[in-house]
Amino acid sequence: MSNPETHILFVHGAGEGAYKEDKKLAESLGDSLGRGYEVHYLKMPDEENAPYEQWKERIENELTALNGAVVLVGHSVGASILAKCLSEIESKKSVVGVFLLSGPFWSGKGWRYEGYEELELKKDIAAHYPKNAEIFLYHCRDDEIVPFDHLALYATLLPQAAIHELDEGGHQFDNDLSAVAEDIRNLRKVYSVDDSNIQTGK
Repeated sequence: MSNPETHILFVHGAGEGAYKEDKKLAESLGDSLGRGYEVHYLKMPDEENAPYEQWKERIENELTALNGAVVLVGHSVGASILAKCLSEIESKKSVVGVFLLSGPFWSGKGWRYEGYEELELKKDIAAHYPKNAEIFLYHCRDDEIVPFDHLALYATLLPQAAIHELDEGGHQFDNDLSAVAEDIRNLRKVYSVDDSNIQTGK
C-alpha cells in the first residue's frame, strides 16, 4: 500500500523568545526526516506565560484538522503541556508517536512554581494516552535548565516509554534532533506496513 505523508506536530517551549529558539530544533527535525514528513511548527499563544487551556485548545484543533498519521513532539514546557493534554483531549486517534524532550515535571518531586499548578500530572495519565502510540522521553544529562532527574519522574508515570538519556546536548540538544528523527523513521517502518492500522481522529 502507498505510504501517506506523516505529520509532525511540534510544540515549542515557554518564555520570552522560546518560539524563535525552538525553531532551530524544528528545522533540524525536518531536515533530518526529509521527504515523506511534514513538520508543523506551531506558534503558541502568549509564550511567556504558556496558558495551559489555550495551548491545549490549539493542539487539539491542529490534531483535528490533520489527516493520516501524526507524531507529536514537545520541547521543555511544551513537553509538559503535551504530556498533560494528551490525557485529556479527544482528537488523538491518529497519533502514532509522542516525543517529550527536556520536559520539566511539575508535581511530586519535580518543580512547584506558582502559576504552574495546572500542569501537575495525574498518576493514571498512561491509561489515557493514545493506545497505538509509542512514547519516547529524551533528556540530556548536561541540561542547564531542567534537572536531568525530571526524566525519571516522567518515566514513572509512563512506564511504556522508551527512555533516551543523552550525555551531552544541553537543554536545546545542540539544536540537533537527528536522533529523534531516526526514532520517528523507525516508527513509520512499523505502521506503514499496513496503513489501515492508522485510525484517524474525528
